[in-house]
Amino acid sequence: MKRLSLISWFFCYYLCGQNNVATTSGAFLEIGPGARALGMGSAYVSVANDASTLYWNPAGMVNISNPEIQTFYSTWLVETQFYHNTAVVPLGGFGTIGASFTAVTMDEMMVRTVQDPEPNEYGERFDAGNLAIGLAFAKKLTDRFSFGFKTKFIQESIWQMSAQGLAIDIGTLFITKKDMRIGMSISNFGGKLGMEGVNTLVDIDVDENIYGNNDRIDGSLGTSRWPLPLIFRFGISREFLFSETMKCLVAVDAIHPNNNPEYLNIGFEYSAMDMFFLRIGKSHTFYELKSNGRNSRGPEQGLSFGGGVRYRIPRGPMLEVNYVVTNFGVFSDTHGYSFSLQF
Repeated sequence: MKRLSLISWFFCYYLCGQNNVATTSGAFLEIGPGARALGMGSAYVSVANDASTLYWNPAGMVNISNPEIQTFYSTWLVETQFYHNTAVVPLGGFGTIGASFTAVTMDEMMVRTVQDPEPNEYGERFDAGNLAIGLAFAKKLTDRFSFGFKTKFIQESIWQMSAQGLAIDIGTLFITKKDMRIGMSISNFGGKLGMEGVNTLVDIDVDENIYGNNDRIDGSLGTSRWPLPLIFRFGISREFLFSETMKCLVAVDAIHPNNNPEYLNIGFEYSAMDMFFLRIGKSHTFYELKSNGRNSRGPEQGLSFGGGVRYRIPRGPMLEVNYVVTNFGVFSDTHGYSFSLQF
């Protein structure tokens, strides 16, 4: 009995202490777009009322009454760049359609090998990047409840290797009689990704002990396939009016990913005359990563700060410009810019 108890203790200690960090592919799919959403600490699944909603909650597209395009650019970690472009077109009673393009890029680097660890400037170079292309549809099922989905093609590449796959995002949005918004979405529901390409080709000697046999048989190294980062979001938000020209938006999201512990995103937005905006938010609140039953260091994400301005061009579209800066601890702060046109 004592031995059984000891075995049970070791089983619980090591099994429960494990985590799923770094067990998924397509990590760039976890980078959120939109300076407004990021300025609110990524608490956006229930707000979802601009073109970036294709990422956060496809059902939110029904809140866009006129055709809108949005482009977002952000410096990202370790000298990479993040781009996100979206377009949304309402079709009246038929619903709303949208399209998105996401890319993560980096500068070229020198190819370093065991034989040539320090190549000169004229040596071979390689790069790495990721992209996702999506098409979305959303429709109001009642005057308060809407549903939407997005299908997307995903690709990761490095040097002469790449991985492709398909995934789907699903979202719902409900507005109560007291104007509280309740949103839910499931992102990146799909198969597994595995790298393929010529960099895995090798020459194989089937039996090195046999003299004179073919020692250059074509072979290929196998690569593992990893699931996509499945993310479940549930959030609520509400707008509070202080006067006819001033109001405050409060939003809270609960996040359940398949590769990290659960956490909360919290965000606030203050607007004046529906033209000027100030935002503050905190993502990964209450995030606790455990290793072997012990709490380790929390996430690097700190507070986000942002602002924006909205202006109707005379006899032209509505222009909205937003900016966000996010603290990333030991990394450099990231800066993002959004430009939107609503026709």
